[in-house]
Amino acid sequence: MLKILSRIVYLTLFVLFFGFALKNTDEATLHLFWGYEIGGPLAILLLGFFGVGAAFSAISMLPMVFRQRRELAWHRKELASLHQRDITPSSSRTTG
Repeated sequence: MLKILSRIVYLTLFVLFFGFALKNTDEATLHLFWGYEIGGPLAILLLGFFGVGAAFSAISMLPMVFRQRRELAWHRKELASLHQRDITPSSSRTTG
């Protein structure tokens, strides 16, 4: 049921964005720095800049992802060494 609902949502979004692209086929010119200009259909330019923004966002998350993977590897190694010594964190506590 959830799969069908998600496909309906995806199809609806596709139709909306496709309609947006068809309505915005007018030529647009973006004036960049140092005299550069980019021209093309407005929908294509918006899609391109959205893609560039998504790429920059993914690249900016890479240091955090690598740090978390390194920490996860360290924790797995520590857990494996505890299991190898047959000591678990719960059994290392002293009962009083």
